[in-house]
Amino acid sequence: MTAVTRLPAWLVGLFPLVLLAAGIAIFIALGAPGLERSGIPVEEVAVDRTVLRPGEIEIHVRNDGPDPVAIEQVIVNDAFVAFEQSEIELGRLAAGTVTATYPWIEGEAYEVVLLTSTGGTIPASVEVAALTPETDLAFLGLMALIGIYVGVIPVTIGMLWLPWVRRIDPRWIGFLMALTLGLLGFLGIDAVLEGVEFAGLGSQAFGGQLLVLLGAAVAYLGLAGVDGLLSKRRRGRAIGGLQLATLIAVGIGLHNLGEGLAIGSAYAIGSLALGATLIIGFALHNTTEGLAIVAPIADGPESDRRLAKLAGLGLVAGAPAILGAFVGATAFDPSLAAFMFGLGAGAIAQVIVQIAPTVRDASGRLLHPLAVAGLLTGIAIMYLTGLLVSL
Repeated sequence: MTAVTRLPAWLVGLFPLVLLAAGIAIFIALGAPGLERSGIPVEEVAVDRTVLRPGEIEIHVRNDGPDPVAIEQVIVNDAFVAFEQSEIELGRLAAGTVTATYPWIEGEAYEVVLLTSTGGTIPASVEVAALTPETDLAFLGLMALIGIYVGVIPVTIGMLWLPWVRRIDPRWIGFLMALTLGLLGFLGIDAVLEGVEFAGLGSQAFGGQLLVLLGAAVAYLGLAGVDGLLSKRRRGRAIGGLQLATLIAVGIGLHNLGEGLAIGSAYAIGSLALGATLIIGFALHNTTEGLAIVAPIADGPESDRRLAKLAGLGLVAGAPAILGAFVGATAFDPSLAAFMFGLGAGAIAQVIVQIAPTVRDASGRLLHPLAVAGLLTGIAIMYLTGLLVSL
């Protein structure tokens, strides 16, 4: 028996990692011999957020490139202005703020450019200048109210369709489940598109659009793992109506988390007008989510329809909009938004996989005429009500 076979298995497995770490440490200590940088430094700086205060424009930046970056000048509408910065030089992935002194006027547009030490330019334009709200209790209360308006109330109203769903012909339950698939499919695609859009706005060093896929994979695999554990407890039985409704509520909740994030961030920069049309749009758009939640429990046990359980499902689906509004208004980051929308898309995909078998007809067909009608109706409802919502 050799000395290696007598060692613990964990130590044998750790040895290559230790060797790799030692090699990297030596490589760094020697200054990467033979790979000295030459030529013009590569400067890639992302603008994460712009905050406007009276007489000030504060720009949050992050260095996405491999080389350090130093901001030397700030230009607003072709004029050099005085500025302060939190960091003299930004290293790889470092974040900092640049605060320019400028008497901006509300409602006006401003071309802001950051000039680096190498002569490179970083655009940080302000499309519509508006005072950034202070994060106090009143503002957080307003964000909570927004989350309730666009998340909790519409979903709860939609769940009031439960008595109607219970009274319709059982054959139409399959139609409603297919309609639910249409609703969720639309939400999933919408989440991906929103996530990709946010990923393009912020730092690309953390993965950019890949963050959407990463979030989707985390949510999908996480819910699949949870379902696997629950399947063991069910001893192979098919998923019950309440469990399916819970999964739907989780998927919708993660989508509403991203939705709240977008709303909060838009309000914080003054680009969101909370008018009656917007509230009505969200109410119509999100009310159908409540129908999707109650459809699986319509013909189940009476215990699945207890008020406490229904209230819990409504909160799971709607309350994340409140958290999203808080985060979006106070600590918005495009990369975080992309990841959150990815979570919503992945969760919805897992729910669709769970629901799909429930719409099959007696011959096992998934896309039979009634199911196709339900799918198209769900997509049409989400599209038409979505036209009323514009951030």
